Amino acid sequence: MDKTYTLNVAGLTRELPLCPINEKLDIAAFIMFSDVEITVASAKALLEKCPGFDIIITAETKGIPLAYEMARQSGKPYIVARKSVKLYMKNPVSVNVKSITTAAEQTLCLSEDKAEMLKNKKVLIVDDVISTGESLKALEQLVSAAGGEISAMAAVLAEGDAADRDDIIFLEKLPLFFK
Repeated sequence: MDKTYTLNVAGLTRELPLCPINEKLDIAAFIMFSDVEITVASAKALLEKCPGFDIIITAETKGIPLAYEMARQSGKPYIVARKSVKLYMKNPVSVNVKSITTAAEQTLCLSEDKAEMLKNKKVLIVDDVISTGESLKALEQLVSAAGGEISAMAAVLAEGDAADRDDIIFLEKLPLFFK
Protein backbone atom coordinates (compact mmCIF):
# COMPACT_ATOMS: atom_id res chain seq x y z
CA MET A 1 0.00 0.00 0.00
CA ASP A 2 1.26 3.48 -0.83
CA LYS A 3 2.17 5.70 2.10
CA THR A 4 -0.09 8.66 2.86
CA TYR A 5 -0.39 11.52 5.32
CA THR A 6 -3.75 12.37 6.90
CA LEU A 7 -4.36 16.12 6.61
CA ASN A 8 -7.05 17.94 8.58
CA VAL A 9 -7.59 21.47 7.29
CA ALA A 10 -10.53 23.90 7.26
CA GLY A 11 -12.75 21.27 8.88
CA LEU A 12 -12.01 18.66 6.20
CA THR A 13 -9.83 15.55 6.06
CA ARG A 14 -7.78 14.35 3.10
CA GLU A 15 -5.30 11.51 2.59
CA LEU A 16 -2.25 12.94 0.82
CA PRO A 17 0.09 10.60 -1.06
CA LEU A 18 3.75 10.80 -0.12
CA CYS A 19 5.98 11.57 -3.10
CA PRO A 20 9.77 11.35 -3.26
CA ILE A 21 11.71 14.57 -3.81
CA ASN A 22 15.03 12.73 -3.60
CA GLU A 23 16.47 9.60 -1.95
CA LYS A 24 16.27 11.23 1.52
CA LEU A 25 13.01 13.18 1.42
CA ASP A 26 9.32 12.67 0.65
CA ILE A 27 6.64 15.33 0.66
CA ALA A 28 2.88 14.99 1.03
CA ALA A 29 1.23 16.04 -2.25
CA PHE A 30 -1.51 18.59 -1.56
CA ILE A 31 -3.39 19.21 -4.81
CA MET A 32 -6.30 21.65 -4.73
CA PHE A 33 -7.13 21.16 -8.42
CA SER A 34 -10.56 19.48 -8.71
CA ASP A 35 -11.19 19.58 -4.94
CA VAL A 36 -13.82 22.30 -4.84
CA GLU A 37 -14.83 21.50 -1.26
CA ILE A 38 -11.37 22.03 0.20
CA THR A 39 -10.75 25.09 -2.01
CA VAL A 40 -13.95 26.82 -0.84
CA ALA A 41 -13.43 25.92 2.84
CA SER A 42 -9.75 26.91 2.82
CA ALA A 43 -10.46 30.23 1.10
CA LYS A 44 -13.09 31.08 3.72
CA ALA A 45 -10.80 30.14 6.61
CA LEU A 46 -7.85 32.10 5.19
CA LEU A 47 -9.94 35.21 4.53
CA GLU A 48 -10.99 35.18 8.19
CA LYS A 49 -7.29 35.31 9.20
CA CYS A 50 -6.00 37.86 6.64
CA PRO A 51 -5.80 41.63 7.17
CA GLY A 52 -7.40 44.06 4.74
CA PHE A 53 -6.26 44.06 1.12
CA ASP A 54 -7.21 45.51 -2.25
CA ILE A 55 -6.08 42.76 -4.63
CA ILE A 56 -4.77 39.18 -4.58
CA ILE A 57 -1.78 37.87 -6.50
CA THR A 58 -0.63 34.29 -6.98
CA ALA A 59 1.85 32.50 -9.21
CA GLU A 60 0.77 30.39 -12.19
CA THR A 61 0.69 27.23 -10.03
CA LYS A 62 -1.67 25.07 -8.00
CA GLY A 63 -2.60 28.17 -5.97
CA ILE A 64 -4.77 29.58 -8.77
CA PRO A 65 -8.04 27.94 -7.62
CA LEU A 66 -7.44 29.26 -4.10
CA ALA A 67 -6.72 32.81 -5.30
CA TYR A 68 -9.81 32.74 -7.51
CA GLU A 69 -12.03 31.50 -4.68
CA MET A 70 -10.64 34.04 -2.22
CA ALA A 71 -11.30 36.76 -4.81
CA ARG A 72 -14.84 35.46 -5.38
CA GLN A 73 -15.64 35.32 -1.67
CA SER A 74 -14.07 38.72 -0.89
CA GLY A 75 -15.30 40.51 -4.00
CA LYS A 76 -11.73 41.71 -4.65
CA PRO A 77 -9.79 41.20 -7.91
CA TYR A 78 -6.94 38.75 -8.39
CA ILE A 79 -4.11 38.42 -10.85
CA VAL A 80 -1.82 35.56 -11.80
CA ALA A 81 1.91 36.02 -12.31
CA ARG A 82 2.63 34.00 -15.46
CA LYS A 83 5.52 31.55 -15.84
CA SER A 84 6.70 33.07 -19.09
CA VAL A 85 6.30 36.23 -21.12
CA LYS A 86 3.31 35.91 -23.45
CA LEU A 87 2.93 37.60 -26.84
CA TYR A 88 0.18 39.88 -25.56
CA MET A 89 2.27 41.23 -22.66
CA LYS A 90 3.41 44.82 -23.11
CA ASN A 91 6.48 45.90 -21.12
CA PRO A 92 6.47 42.85 -18.84
CA VAL A 93 7.99 42.83 -15.37
CA SER A 94 9.83 39.54 -14.62
CA VAL A 95 11.67 37.83 -11.74
CA ASN A 96 13.32 34.40 -11.44
CA VAL A 97 12.26 31.72 -8.93
CA LYS A 98 13.48 28.26 -7.86
CA SER A 99 10.87 26.05 -6.14
CA ILE A 100 11.28 22.75 -4.27
CA THR A 101 8.67 21.08 -6.50
CA THR A 102 10.10 22.25 -9.84
CA ALA A 103 13.42 21.03 -11.22
CA ALA A 104 14.48 24.10 -13.22
CA GLU A 105 14.55 27.78 -12.36
CA GLN A 106 11.39 29.53 -13.51
CA THR A 107 10.38 33.07 -14.34
CA LEU A 108 7.31 34.89 -13.05
CA CYS A 109 5.98 37.74 -15.21
CA LEU A 110 3.32 40.41 -15.17
CA SER A 111 2.23 42.45 -18.14
CA GLU A 112 2.29 46.21 -17.75
CA ASP A 113 -1.51 46.41 -17.30
CA LYS A 114 -1.49 43.76 -14.54
CA ALA A 115 1.45 45.44 -12.81
CA GLU A 116 -0.51 48.71 -12.94
CA MET A 117 -3.34 46.99 -11.03
CA LEU A 118 -0.92 46.54 -8.09
CA LYS A 119 0.36 50.12 -8.00
CA ASN A 120 -0.42 51.82 -4.66
CA LYS A 121 -2.58 48.85 -3.61
CA LYS A 122 -2.51 46.57 -0.55
CA VAL A 123 -1.65 43.19 -2.06
CA LEU A 124 -2.39 39.78 -0.56
CA ILE A 125 0.02 37.12 -1.83
CA VAL A 126 -1.65 33.70 -1.91
CA ASP A 127 -0.36 30.17 -2.55
CA ASP A 128 -1.51 26.65 -1.76
CA VAL A 129 1.66 25.57 0.10
CA ILE A 130 4.62 27.59 1.34
CA SER A 131 7.77 25.49 1.59
CA THR A 132 11.11 27.11 0.81
CA GLY A 133 9.52 30.52 0.33
CA GLU A 134 11.19 31.09 -3.04
CA SER A 135 7.88 31.60 -4.84
CA LEU A 136 6.89 34.14 -2.19
CA LYS A 137 10.15 36.02 -2.67
CA ALA A 138 9.52 36.24 -6.41
CA LEU A 139 5.96 37.47 -5.86
CA GLU A 140 7.20 39.99 -3.29
CA GLN A 141 9.70 41.29 -5.88
CA LEU A 142 6.95 41.59 -8.51
CA VAL A 143 4.65 43.46 -6.13
CA SER A 144 7.48 45.79 -5.14
CA ALA A 145 8.50 46.41 -8.76
CA ALA A 146 4.88 47.27 -9.57
CA GLY A 147 4.64 49.74 -6.68
CA GLY A 148 2.29 47.68 -4.53
CA GLU A 149 2.36 47.23 -0.76
CA ILE A 150 2.21 43.71 0.65
CA SER A 151 -0.69 43.35 3.07
CA ALA A 152 0.10 39.72 3.95
CA MET A 153 1.29 36.40 2.57
CA ALA A 154 -1.06 33.46 3.03
CA ALA A 155 -1.28 29.78 2.21
CA VAL A 156 -3.36 26.79 3.16
CA LEU A 157 -0.29 24.88 4.35
CA ALA A 158 3.18 25.73 5.65
CA GLU A 159 5.56 22.88 4.90
CA GLY A 160 8.58 21.98 7.02
CA ASP A 161 10.49 24.98 8.42
CA ALA A 162 8.03 27.41 6.80
CA ALA A 163 5.68 26.66 9.70
CA ASP A 164 8.17 28.44 12.00
CA ARG A 165 7.96 31.69 10.03
CA ASP A 166 6.13 34.59 11.64
CA ASP A 167 5.62 36.55 8.40
CA ILE A 168 3.07 34.21 6.81
CA ILE A 169 -0.53 33.27 7.51
CA PHE A 170 -1.45 29.61 7.11
CA LEU A 171 -4.09 27.15 8.22
CA GLU A 172 -2.06 24.03 9.01
CA LYS A 173 1.49 22.71 9.21
CA LEU A 174 2.59 20.07 6.70
CA PRO A 175 5.52 17.93 7.83
CA LEU A 176 8.40 16.79 5.66
CA PHE A 177 9.07 13.06 5.62
CA PHE A 178 12.76 12.21 5.94
CA LYS A 179 13.88 8.68 5.06
